[in-house]
Amino acid sequence: MKYTALFILALTTLLLSCSKKIVPTIPPPPPTLEIQEIDFEYFHGKARMVFKDDSKEREVKANIRIRKDSVIWMTFSVIGVQGGKALINKDSVTIVSNLDKEYYVFNYKELSTRFNFEVNYYTIQSAILGNLISTRSNDDIINQGPSFNLLEQQRGTVSVKNYINAASRKLEKVEMKEADTNNSIMMNYSNFQPVGDKIFPFNGAVNIIYKTAKGLLNTSITLEYNKAEVGDKELKFPFNIPRKYDRR
Repeated sequence: MKYTALFILALTTLLLSCSKKIVPTIPPPPPTLEIQEIDFEYFHGKARMVFKDDSKEREVKANIRIRKDSVIWMTFSVIGVQGGKALINKDSVTIVSNLDKEYYVFNYKELSTRFNFEVNYYTIQSAILGNLISTRSNDDIINQGPSFNLLEQQRGTVSVKNYINAASRKLEKVEMKEADTNNSIMMNYSNFQPVGDKIFPFNGAVNIIYKTAKGLLNTSITLEYNKAEVGDKELKFPFNIPRKYDRR
């Protein structure tokens, strides 16, 4: 009886221990990343703009208007004389040179092939405003740091690194690189000032390095805003091309 009682006690203890519920280990939730972006119906800005490539450099004063997700309109002037204009919509980019009496029309497929990056209306609008170039996805990787948070994105053969200021939650730098060609784009934003209820980068710089049949080319664009406004007030976007201008 003694051994039987011990056996029953041991068996009972074993069964009780096996019947205990195992509490699963819950992994910590993935880190979240809040980014402050400019939202608007209409945007109006005035800026000093410098274009530079391997052959020339040109400085202009730019007047920029945007209707959200619809159209970007620009005029360029040199010493008070209108030198050109541009109209960017969801289908194409049209650039008119009043000095040379000619104009160019680019579709996004052509531009994407030239740089080996996906170029569309959204990317251009975002680059002007200092918003994310590529929309967020669940596959994005977030690395949080004391000064900057890094948002890493992979879009096909293109890797994108977004550096977001941890305190202001504003995008300050973007690095894009295409694996097959090593074409790259770097964007830097600074001099943040209030615009509406957000803060806006009054200084921006874009540097593009890409391969062509002539070799490696480097093109840069810098913007220094002296005025930036957002609101609901409707803006006009007048645009016409004189008949005597040649298409290039």
